[in-house]
Amino acid sequence: MRGLIGFAVILALLVGVSLLPPDTSLREIERAGVLRACVPPSYPPLVTGDSEQPGVDIELLRILSQKIGVSLVLNENQAMGRDFNPKNWGLNRAQCQVIAGGVVDSDQTRSFLETGPAYAQTGWAVVSPAPVDSLEGKRIGVLTLISGLDRIGLASFLRNEGATARILTNPDALAAGFADGTLDAGVTEAMLASRLAEENGWTVAWAPLELARYNMVFGLWKGDITLKRVVDQTFAELAADGTIGTIMDRYGVTPID
Repeated sequence: MRGLIGFAVILALLVGVSLLPPDTSLREIERAGVLRACVPPSYPPLVTGDSEQPGVDIELLRILSQKIGVSLVLNENQAMGRDFNPKNWGLNRAQCQVIAGGVVDSDQTRSFLETGPAYAQTGWAVVSPAPVDSLEGKRIGVLTLISGLDRIGLASFLRNEGATARILTNPDALAAGFADGTLDAGVTEAMLASRLAEENGWTVAWAPLELARYNMVFGLWKGDITLKRVVDQTFAELAADGTIGTIMDRYGVTPID
């Protein structure tokens, strides 16, 4: 009897799945001839606002749209990245089928979105004119911009280290602090940190392991299986032929390790 009950449950599940409507996410994009992506207005090096060098994520989105055979439309979202939880970004399917420009693969993200393949690693990173052994007692410029990383965790860590933190609004303020000796180091998102170090001849290192690291991904809506398959396949091909690495190099982004 117990075996029959188990068999009946499995049969009911299979019947239920067969009655679900088919996923048409890719077909709808192809029918409309447009792939819509939600991105922040600016988050270099992922989104720059420069038509000549639009950013890592914009270049990847362009390749993805070409792979599907449609045009790309970008919808800017002011809230993206300002909050660690993507549920608070106010996005919906009518605005976009893909979310890019600073999506991290976290438990909160996966509770709300499907995620594509990881193409880079992010987290808090330390930049400085010369290597620093620790942040203990240091004067730190914190450059958050619109990073969706855990600012509360960073503030708590710096406080426990006895560091003096100063919130900065742009990379020029960080460079000025290094030049006049009022800052010992800066903390910012890893991809931006790598680019700043490349441009200015600074050193860059991951922040201590107490601060989490994440994979950078594209966000997709849950249930959009056919679109996800194309995204997964496209990223696998771009990783295999070196395209992703070439794009990263073009924007001065190198692996911190």
